[in-house]
Amino acid sequence: MSLVGGEGPDESVWGKSRGLDPGVPPYPLVRHLLDAAAMALHLWDVYLSGSQRLIIAEGMGLAAAPGRARAVVGLCAGLHDIGKLSGFQFCSRHGSEGLAVSLGGDRARMGSERLGHDVAGMRAAADVLAVLGFDADGETVAAERVAEIIGGHHGRFYRNEGGGGSPFLGGPAWARQRAAHASVVHGLLGSPGAPEGFKAAAGVLVTGVVILADWLVSQADYLRRRQRGLQVSLAAHFADSCADAPGLLADAGLVPVRLRRRDFSEAYGIEGEPNALQRSLMQELPAAAGAGGRGGILLVTAAPGDGKSEAALEAERVLSGVFGTQGFAFLLPTMATSDQMYGRIAQALTRQSGQGAGLTLVHSMAWLNTAYADETLEAGQQVVTCDGDEAAAGRLRAQADMRPRQWLRGAKRPLLAQFAVGTVDQALMSVLPVRHNALRLLALSGKTFIVDEAHAYDAYMQTLLGRLLNWLGAFGVPVVLLSATLPASVSDRLIKEYLQGAGHQQAVLGERTFPAPYPGWLYVDGASARATQISEGRRREQAAQRSMELHIAVEPVVRGTGAVRDRLAVIERLVEPVAAGEGGTALVVCNTVGEAQETYLRLRARFDDRSHADDGVVHLLHARFSGDVREARTVGVAQGMGRTGPRPERRIVVATQVVEQSLDLDADVVISDLAPLALLLQRAGRCWRHETWWARHGYPGDRGRPGWARVPRLVVLDPLAEGGAVPRQWGEIYSEFLLDATSAKLGELAGKAVSIPDDVQELVESVHGTKAESFDWDMSDRGTAAWTAHQGTQLAQRGQAGLVAVCRARSVKGLHALHSLPGEEDEWETATRLGARSVRLLCAYAHADGRTTLDLAGGEPIPDPGAGQKMPAAAVRAVMRRTVPVSADWFHAEDTQGLAPPASWTEHPMLGDVRVLYQPVRHGSVHAVAVGGKTLRLDEDLGLVRQ
Repeated sequence: MSLVGGEGPDESVWGKSRGLDPGVPPYPLVRHLLDAAAMALHLWDVYLSGSQRLIIAEGMGLAAAPGRARAVVGLCAGLHDIGKLSGFQFCSRHGSEGLAVSLGGDRARMGSERLGHDVAGMRAAADVLAVLGFDADGETVAAERVAEIIGGHHGRFYRNEGGGGSPFLGGPAWARQRAAHASVVHGLLGSPGAPEGFKAAAGVLVTGVVILADWLVSQADYLRRRQRGLQVSLAAHFADSCADAPGLLADAGLVPVRLRRRDFSEAYGIEGEPNALQRSLMQELPAAAGAGGRGGILLVTAAPGDGKSEAALEAERVLSGVFGTQGFAFLLPTMATSDQMYGRIAQALTRQSGQGAGLTLVHSMAWLNTAYADETLEAGQQVVTCDGDEAAAGRLRAQADMRPRQWLRGAKRPLLAQFAVGTVDQALMSVLPVRHNALRLLALSGKTFIVDEAHAYDAYMQTLLGRLLNWLGAFGVPVVLLSATLPASVSDRLIKEYLQGAGHQQAVLGERTFPAPYPGWLYVDGASARATQISEGRRREQAAQRSMELHIAVEPVVRGTGAVRDRLAVIERLVEPVAAGEGGTALVVCNTVGEAQETYLRLRARFDDRSHADDGVVHLLHARFSGDVREARTVGVAQGMGRTGPRPERRIVVATQVVEQSLDLDADVVISDLAPLALLLQRAGRCWRHETWWARHGYPGDRGRPGWARVPRLVVLDPLAEGGAVPRQWGEIYSEFLLDATSAKLGELAGKAVSIPDDVQELVESVHGTKAESFDWDMSDRGTAAWTAHQGTQLAQRGQAGLVAVCRARSVKGLHALHSLPGEEDEWETATRLGARSVRLLCAYAHADGRTTLDLAGGEPIPDPGAGQKMPAAAVRAVMRRTVPVSADWFHAEDTQGLAPPASWTEHPMLGDVRVLYQPVRHGSVHAVAVGGKTLRLDEDLGLVRQ
């Protein structure tokens, strides 16, 4: 290895100190740099997919020399903390006490400026890399990119404005040590030369590798072990680091596994053969995808219940094989649908010998799911980041310490795992200017990316999704979009965003459209933009297999009058055959939680006063139950109205939008509040969902449809049908224009049958497609105002998303563009859903004797370990399973103190953001708490009640 002027690295320069053994010298910086370099090499070999390695190598101009690209990645990791050779050395008394005398003379001058060591490293990088030969022939692009990566290793990129003469970096002695440290790392990596270039997209992925490598080798237990037994030789230390890397990656659960693929019925536990749609993907998609290249985007369209989820997994099998991805991210719109899909995919992986695969659930409440063992709730060992060590101890340092623990052991770990199921929000964070967006993009770019219910997002989220698809197109990631009711204009925009990322010009794409068959699939190749569709024969076969004539009835309703058209009275009449007649099942879908609770109470009072817990006729399901109750109720509803049964003699399920998507339910009749037509079709997908299957294989328990359910029927409760207005209770849940347009269309359809699937796309386009985008000069003044408001909202949402999202992949020159907004840009500052930032609320019980408990009976005290004690995993679960997701807008600034959790929770990766509602208990009764101008109370039967 080459050393500058014969001077070697001074091991009194420390890299890690806080949290380690104070009885021995701090961990030397040069050894930490070698640890990180070794881990980065192992991540290249094992964790990165073939497609990720190719993107990085191509981005460096080294596609023909991947070994050189690997060494450059190792070098980036091995230089990540080079900025600690600066005034950083004096931020720890224990660390600076042992510093060599020759390095102490500049202390006063170095202390006149304060920088983070990440920024210091970025500013010093040019001089360091020049020593390594990265400025040969005037080539500076690679050196500039490496400097950006060094500056971004704590999750935020900065504009590199030079500044190598900063007092914080010290004088010549410090410059020589930076060169000496870098030369050792460079030499042990084989002295890699500068790459010919370094594209921004490749730089983003390399930054993700550097962050992950740094965290894995900064775990306190590992550092303490190495600290106590340092090798004399740096070469021997590096060899040990390389030997340790596999164990560290395995302990983090991030080693990919290879599935043993099974045939369709065995893989998914489904009796019988795949349907025509699924067979088409298995047989026709391989030819469409070709021999691999730059990825591609697949759109699968079919009615609810047509097996799109299994179709997507079969498509993933094909695409991962073609494009070299390993694993998948299966993303959905809600936590409830994610929980259901998690169970289905876990079973599919187990059937394919995927027990050792990293399958994780990713959403804000994932840790409630009973699939997680208690040990997964451990906070994990400390990761010694040194992020923020230049500042005084306090909140910012605590937050910095928490970040890697959240990724390696906490709520964000699912993104790094080989297989992830969850809500789309965590993926959308990749294209927002939040910390560690580069790590998110690394996590997603090695997987096949699947988005279910692609229609279920507003214009803001669709724009963010489009931006993410643009980046995935640049990375060559295969994408699968699933939808039953996606307007053609939206699917066209999403496909074109992907293709722009893959390198196609916007002007050329503007002259093309990408119409998708219904039912069926459309595949567009990333390299050529060639479009391939399902064969017409298979499309017709699929349509015939699932053909159904859906009868639509419209019930004009009013609210709170006691008249014959009173909404609750109409619902009573409609469900009476179920509750008091022949029996059967009915699904009543309400637009708000409050209306669902009111409807449930009315039907209980009218037909069966037994509660949900007593297995009464009427059941209630919505998103404002505590996690354990919501999970249990979802499972119960899905079992009672699922394909296999057992089917109850009579069951009325009152629910909210949580049943619109991905829940496998079959009702004899569906009754729904008015909603935009696409959502009504989703809700109607729960009507007679399994009729075709049962007709062939028999009804569960031989309990067929009741006599009153002669045809599949959707009944819409329409407050606009006779000149009414949108109910005040609905607020701004849905666009008034879409509700008006849907009501008008329902007027045309009332009493008629709609052919499923043949009529679905035309119905969607009639309300959500050209009609929503084109002005009708014959509209009334009220209609004009509603259309204008709708268009204004759409434009505002797209504009807002465009303002906050990072720029498109091929527009990035400097990586600082990924963090172009002011501020720290942590995740709580940016939302993936407009007006819907949520928090987790624990509804606790404050007893008269001063005790605060998790249960009303007072037997489970709120866990609050003493100083220095760890929170037991069982206690974490006990808290998390009782939390409820609620809107942050419910709380005012003055409520913050009264909702604060115990101080011992603040540094826990799952409990730190929980808010606590302390409900007074008097004489065994729970009293509501005034919060944000309303009252809140957790009711055992109704869930969280807000009045």
